[in-house]
Amino acid sequence: MYGPSCFDEIRPALLHGLIDAHPLGAVVTHGDAGLDANHIPFVIDPADAGAEADAPFGILRAHVARANPLWRHEGETLVVFQGPSAYITPALYEDKKINGKVVPTYNYAVVHAHGTLRAIEDPAWILALLARLTARHEAAQAAPWTMDDAPPGFIERLVKMIVGIEIPVTRMHGKWKVSQNRSQNDHQTVMAAMDAPMAQAMRRRTEA
Repeated sequence: MYGPSCFDEIRPALLHGLIDAHPLGAVVTHGDAGLDANHIPFVIDPADAGAEADAPFGILRAHVARANPLWRHEGETLVVFQGPSAYITPALYEDKKINGKVVPTYNYAVVHAHGTLRAIEDPAWILALLARLTARHEAAQAAPWTMDDAPPGFIERLVKMIVGIEIPVTRMHGKWKVSQNRSQNDHQTVMAAMDAPMAQAMRRRTEA
């Protein structure tokens, strides 16, 4: 990923925070048929004790349908997480009134995570992941759904139709293009004009 130094981001707290807030990752692989991409919600954890050398940036965990050939992939895998993005009009910049030497642009935050995918077929592991994902994404509901709400045996039958995946992350690179190359006044003006997700991304990078 092209990243001028002013937009580079390598701090784990910010990278993991974006993944937590925007967990749907685009999983990019290359096989006999060429490039392929799958879109899967992930969780990210610190490396397990003793495994830090194999996963210095943590471990991504998810599941896919058994019919999806992704879980059989061997070789390097790239997962792209897209955070907030917003069009920036030149009208927000001081130079628009002074000399007109401004152009439109886009602000955005993204994370690229690299590692080698491995499949996990242990039903207990898959059930624990499903429970965790459910709790995470149902938390905002007035009456959160749980797997216990399903008929007896239903979830167990579904577990046989999915496979867990882990990706120990060996490389992780973030790009936060959030007006930090502009003057402080321009930065504040742009941030005030943004919706909450982009404004928060701009604020968090400045304060982190």
